[in-house]
Amino acid sequence: MLTATILLPLMTGLVVLAMPRDRPGLARRVALGGAVLTLAAALTLWAGFEPGGGDLQWRTTLPWIPSVGAAYDVAVGGLSLSLILLTAVLLTAVMVYALPGHDRAHAHAFLFLLLATGLIGLFAARDLLLFYLFFEVGLVPMYFIVGIWGGERRRYAALKFFLYTRAGSLAMLLGFLALYLAMEPHTFSLPAIARAKPLDGPSLAGSLAFLALLAGFGVKLPVVPLHNWLPDAHVEAPTEGSVVLAGLQLKMGGYGMLAVLLPVLPETTSRFGWLLVALALASLLYGALAALAQTDMKRLVAYTSVNHMGFVTLGVAVMAMAGGEGARQLAFNGAAAQMVSHGLLTGGMFLMVGMLQHRAGTREIGRFGGLIGAMPAFSGLLGLLAFGSLGLPGLSGFIAEFQAIGAALQLSAWVAGIAVLAVVVTTAVYLRLVTGLLMGRAPPDAPPLAPLTASEAWSAGGLAALSLGVGTLPAVLLALLDGTTAALAHLP
Repeated sequence: MLTATILLPLMTGLVVLAMPRDRPGLARRVALGGAVLTLAAALTLWAGFEPGGGDLQWRTTLPWIPSVGAAYDVAVGGLSLSLILLTAVLLTAVMVYALPGHDRAHAHAFLFLLLATGLIGLFAARDLLLFYLFFEVGLVPMYFIVGIWGGERRRYAALKFFLYTRAGSLAMLLGFLALYLAMEPHTFSLPAIARAKPLDGPSLAGSLAFLALLAGFGVKLPVVPLHNWLPDAHVEAPTEGSVVLAGLQLKMGGYGMLAVLLPVLPETTSRFGWLLVALALASLLYGALAALAQTDMKRLVAYTSVNHMGFVTLGVAVMAMAGGEGARQLAFNGAAAQMVSHGLLTGGMFLMVGMLQHRAGTREIGRFGGLIGAMPAFSGLLGLLAFGSLGLPGLSGFIAEFQAIGAALQLSAWVAGIAVLAVVVTTAVYLRLVTGLLMGRAPPDAPPLAPLTASEAWSAGGLAALSLGVGTLPAVLLALLDGTTAALAHLP
């Protein structure tokens, strides 16, 4: 079932490519059907998952490259399953949103489906070489999505995105090779490396491996100062590309830190905990302040992603440095919940921005006003997603940030205080956005805005509803994470 979940999007994409070019509508519907089947398969994995049963459920292991100790080894734990479910949800939302589009529909759908296979495979991989393969499969389609369907500076943004992420993935590969060579016998098996921890400790090799992995995962997260590719990629990407880029691809870096970096190098990560704290706080503050300065809605939401992903880095730092298991569990739950929450909320926010841009031809906040009267359904969804993003209780953002800040407080009151300051600035960012768009009066030259279509309402409304569900019933998500949380909390 896990392998079927991984391959379903790719198989659907190949079917779409083989379809007649004069039937773009049919290709879109087939792609949506594949996304729905992928979601159904992911829900089946969840139904058969035993909470607290460890990180190697639904496991499949087959020989792949025996000569170098690499295998097709896939399994799920609480963290990986939650991100697979998020991938399937956002893939379905994107396919619903793109359903009316006919611009090179076959290639467009195929690239998103291929990207989904890479992401699901990455979250399931238990072999580092397989992890790297899926990492690359999850990156390359986005280069073409931005470069073909993006804005005026799409080629520049696509090239910048690819160069940054390619450099990061090569640094990550060097770290994997160092771990591989340190194992006797040589193997890329992540469970075996996590048990042996061959490079963990106060050694130069361990420090270099840590820095290589941190660079690789940090570019994708992204952490300041490795974030420079993100605003340009988001601004130039098509709406559905921004949804996947923010909602899913950034999670590749966070997942790598939690599922690879911490288990294989726990002591080394603890020694470099000060660096992780500094990067987290820089990302939290810089992302919030940079967002506050923006007038372009898409660039504003892009910078809030830097801020929100800072909580993931903060959670990794607390897990590495905190002495008590309670603080570690709280930090992990906060980081994992933030990844899920950010995927839902920021994915939804990019959809809302794209809807306005499609109608008005602009993303400037000052060109809008009074939407609460002109577009009530749009305004309700935007308000729900924005308040979730600023951490209002009852929505998923609060659950994530509350746990992350609570864990940081057990590490240092100063660290927690700076994180709270970043939340205050982020609150100002979203209040400014909501006030500028929904309240007051529209400018005299503002174009008439049509109400939401069915595909728009279902795509963004579904994400908002799920955020509300996580915020009101967080125990469902936290129960899914229990096994992974317990294992990582006992790391030395």
